[in-house]
Amino acid sequence: MLLGSMVGFVRAVAARVIATGLIVVTVAGFSAQASSAEPSYITVASTTSTQNSGLFRHILPKFTEVSGIEVRVVAVGTGAAIRLARSGDADVLLVHHKASEENFVAEGSGVRRYPVMFNDFVIVGPRADPVGIARQPDAAKALVMIAQAGAAFVSRGDNSGTHKREVEIWAMGGIDPSTASGTWYRQTGSGMGAALNVGAAMSAYALSDRGTWLSFTNKRDLEVLVEGDPRLRNEYGVILVSKKRHSHVKAREGQAFIDWLLSAAGRAAINGFRIGGKRLFTAIE
Repeated sequence: MLLGSMVGFVRAVAARVIATGLIVVTVAGFSAQASSAEPSYITVASTTSTQNSGLFRHILPKFTEVSGIEVRVVAVGTGAAIRLARSGDADVLLVHHKASEENFVAEGSGVRRYPVMFNDFVIVGPRADPVGIARQPDAAKALVMIAQAGAAFVSRGDNSGTHKREVEIWAMGGIDPSTASGTWYRQTGSGMGAALNVGAAMSAYALSDRGTWLSFTNKRDLEVLVEGDPRLRNEYGVILVSKKRHSHVKAREGQAFIDWLLSAAGRAAINGFRIGGKRLFTAIE
């Protein structure tokens, strides 16, 4: 009698364990199905110029439509974007300072740099142009003239690609404007749009990427005064963050985005983005 009761007890416990196991498996299976049904996405660390110009709003829906992959953009300066990607907080890096991008790959943080598009930088300033830099073909000489006159110049001062290029052009003229910080040289530590707002309020000179300038609406009396110097070329590169460095990187999806940018469809999307009939970026073949 006792033996029969024990056997019955064991069978009951086993049944409960089996039932529980089946429940666990069923829930786990449901979770997996729910997870696979979630939309796929990648995180792209990029610049304020690509975001503020409206380029991403134009091209990203086209990529998502054909791939099913959503792109979430973190738009900061190039220096900050590289730091995000280096720490594994992005799957793809899309910025515009070639030397920094090549260093990112060389240190093992990125897989390969692909040149994707370009536009150019321009020097803007008050319409009255008190320094007289208008139509100066040499950007470095134009900045030297501004420094010699002590005319107000607004810099992003944020280690972005635009700021890095500005510093390089100052150096070509033998000028270190940081020594005049707080006087005629004003560093905002902000994105391009915010820096242009300060420049417009002060009727100051500034270096801007053309994409942000064309989309900027608060120009007041500012206009483009210097353009066309080959040293003002502004090239963007795209890099897949290394999965060897960060195992959670979505390498397949990230590379799919890069491949699309470099494809005929991606290039057409980039070239097709215009404001007021003017092309803001040119895809690199």
